[in-house]
Amino acid sequence: MPSSVMPTSRIDGRQSPAAVSTAGLRKSYGDKTVLNGIDLHIPAGSVFALLGPNGAGKTTTVHILSTLIAADSGRAQVAGHDVATSPDGVRAAIGVTGQFSAVDGLITGEENMLLMADLHHLSKREARRTTAELLERFDLVEAANKPASSYSGGMKRRLDIAMTLVGDPRIIFLDEPTTGLDPRSRHNMWQIIRELVSDGVTVLLTTQYLQEADELADRIAVLHEGRIAAEGTADELKRLIPGGHVRLRFCDPSTYRCAADAIREVTRDDEALSLQIPSDGSQRELRSILDRLDRAGIEADELTVHTPDLDDVFFALTGSNQPNQPNQPNQPKEAVR
Repeated sequence: MPSSVMPTSRIDGRQSPAAVSTAGLRKSYGDKTVLNGIDLHIPAGSVFALLGPNGAGKTTTVHILSTLIAADSGRAQVAGHDVATSPDGVRAAIGVTGQFSAVDGLITGEENMLLMADLHHLSKREARRTTAELLERFDLVEAANKPASSYSGGMKRRLDIAMTLVGDPRIIFLDEPTTGLDPRSRHNMWQIIRELVSDGVTVLLTTQYLQEADELADRIAVLHEGRIAAEGTADELKRLIPGGHVRLRFCDPSTYRCAADAIREVTRDDEALSLQIPSDGSQRELRSILDRLDRAGIEADELTVHTPDLDDVFFALTGSNQPNQPNQPNQPKEAVR
């Protein structure tokens, strides 16, 4: 079984343990450039989300890292193995779940698992033990002897990931794993991913569900037209988008005027008795605003934090303007505190 010890990235010069790292990754199909110099550094034991619209290159990146296709140029390492010169080492260390289930619907869930165990050259005893453990872990014991074609979408996804885990991979590529699932099944899948990471598994997740990346990812990269448009934690990415502010509302006009004098750099709404203060929504900035009010002996009747979310980041960085999406840049969300 592959080792759980991850190498240190040497491609980009950083010395933190890396499960996956790339430098200058490029791929074209004819005159269509799909990847145009991708640099990634994915720490071991983390969830890294790759966001992007259709055709941005997410699946192509996964296919290169999993040795299914070759890059035109650039370098990539997975679990310390170069994908070009040591593909067998890469394959031994990874598991891949694609957009479309690899489950064979003509055989039972248990038979799918045993088939995967055979592909990994497990002994019959080990195959039976591993299959039983994974079927129980993914709540598929009752359905184990039923044809997989009778499974719901969520059950097929669980079986798909269970099959991926037969080889005990320490790195898993999940290419849009919750596409087509209902909200309950999607949340169940999120919990499975969290449990995998708590066991030390590294997950590269591609998704179009922005909430999914926000919920799961330690770091997020936004891929647009073959390039990384931005990378960081969800909070770091949200702070890239202007428009965040704190809104203070008052019931008493005199208190409102005193607050405006105390804080000064505000946008006033005399009719609504509200003040708007530019802010990134951080705890430090909120504390600063409240401290100024406290020093002046003023208490707001309502404090509302307006912060951009990943929808805003995505649309701003990719230039998307989709009418079916209600949340556009410069229309940040509100959270009453």
